[in-house]
Amino acid sequence: MPWLPPRPPLPPRPSARQAALTAAVVALANLPLLRTAWLHFGATEAELDATLPGDDIVEQANLVATRAVTIAAPREEVWRWVVQIGADRGGFYSYDGLENLVGCGVVSADQVEERWQHLAPGDRVYLHPSTYLAVAEATENRALVLHGDGSAPDAPMPDFTWAFVLHRAQRGGTRLVIRERYGYRSGWDGLIVEPVSFVSFVMTEKMMRGIRARAERAAQG
Repeated sequence: MPWLPPRPPLPPRPSARQAALTAAVVALANLPLLRTAWLHFGATEAELDATLPGDDIVEQANLVATRAVTIAAPREEVWRWVVQIGADRGGFYSYDGLENLVGCGVVSADQVEERWQHLAPGDRVYLHPSTYLAVAEATENRALVLHGDGSAPDAPMPDFTWAFVLHRAQRGGTRLVIRERYGYRSGWDGLIVEPVSFVSFVMTEKMMRGIRARAERAAQG
């Protein structure tokens, strides 16, 4: 049997603390990329650069999130689900259980209700029984823009718009683009909005899938 040199000793395994520290360093190093991913989820470069309805309300936005999804259904069908959003209306087609942990009282609808099909500027869309956004624009089959200016004493917030814009997709169907624009009123607003933007991504991604599933199911009859 040929002589073999002794194997060098194996390096010691990292401790759980060292592994956690390494993971934290990696996460922090990649945070800018992750932040871009959740703020721009599903959107094309053209959609990120586009001027959308409602952009002029918060002109100097400190944070903008633009997310999008393609839906194999006509704009008219997608609009029927978008226009009935609201905690006291058709819900948000997202994680109802998580929203209800903070008392939203949401039950996402699985059918279109005629009583929720009409919104006009000045109407209120509730996010929570004590928090609402005002309708700034409701153009049928095209755009729904909600606005919260942070003036309500029981629910102060940054100047904020939430826009749902519908375009015809290049290969048929509908392109739904959802944009959030935040205008900070104080130096503290960024500390609140930044983590909220990640929660918003989680809920919006589910919302887009919820709207898509409902609209496509209805379009297929």
